[in-house]
Amino acid sequence: MARRHCVATLLLPGTTHFEFAVTCEVFGVDRSALVPSWYRFKLCAAEPGPIALGDGYSITTEYGLRDAARADTIIVAPTSLDTYPDDVLEMLARAHRRGARLVSLCTGAFVLAAAGVLDDRCATTHWRYTDELARRYPLVNIDPNVLYVDDGNILTSAGTAASIDLCLHLVRNDFGAEVANAIARGMVVPPHRDGGQAQYVNHLVAEQPGADWLDETLAWLERNLNEPITVDDLAARSAMSQRTFTRRFRAATGTTPHAWLTAQRVQLAQRLLETTDRSIEWIADESGFGSAANLRLHFQRVVRTSPMLYRRLFQVQGSA
Repeated sequence: MARRHCVATLLLPGTTHFEFAVTCEVFGVDRSALVPSWYRFKLCAAEPGPIALGDGYSITTEYGLRDAARADTIIVAPTSLDTYPDDVLEMLARAHRRGARLVSLCTGAFVLAAAGVLDDRCATTHWRYTDELARRYPLVNIDPNVLYVDDGNILTSAGTAASIDLCLHLVRNDFGAEVANAIARGMVVPPHRDGGQAQYVNHLVAEQPGADWLDETLAWLERNLNEPITVDDLAARSAMSQRTFTRRFRAATGTTPHAWLTAQRVQLAQRLLETTDRSIEWIADESGFGSAANLRLHFQRVVRTSPMLYRRLFQVQGSA
């Protein structure tokens, strides 16, 4: 049996409840029936004794800093914007040098930055704290508008619910879109959200023409991904001008109709690559890209690999 990838969530004093619970839900639930080589998961305390979570809560764990130091993926849960223990920062720096995958959720980015591993790297954090992160650590290339940043072996997320997005992204990278989608369905969350944090900052929705217009449009899009859909088609279905539709779509989702449609088509292509033996040309047509060349272009931009290499990694055995 293949060695199982070990994921460790590092808890510091002041860790917030939601994000570390997300890591327990995504990585800590036994899903060996779905994936025989499912993760080993450890909650690791940075200091001995109970970890105070605030609001009268605390948590204890049998795992400590040594366990985190040996993990394949180390997730730094959000914590206060404070100074951090030297042994924690040294452990993260050593783990980075040996090739471990480092992940931060929300303000956990401050810990990675303090360890020096975000210098000259792209990163994000909660939109409330991006300016402070930039002020403290000017060598970090901060993108305040995204839900998460995948910069190779270092990944960072925005605040709170964006931790779900990033954790599902990790599963998608490790085991494929079909597995990530199955977990998302069990959690009753979308497997992928498009757009960025901008949609949550001072966001006004009063001018939308109705509560159901976008849901109906997106549902129709998902049913017709293989069709040559244009923004004009979508605007006409929503009884709007193209300009008004595009503006309201971006306000509601944080992205453009074209970008959203492309992302959905790439996800469909991923599922087809995983679950069928059909040709790249057939998959390109079925997912709405029209040609294999067009599929390869967009797939490389989004997934950062070719359709063929993706299929070799993630195709379900016995696919029809």
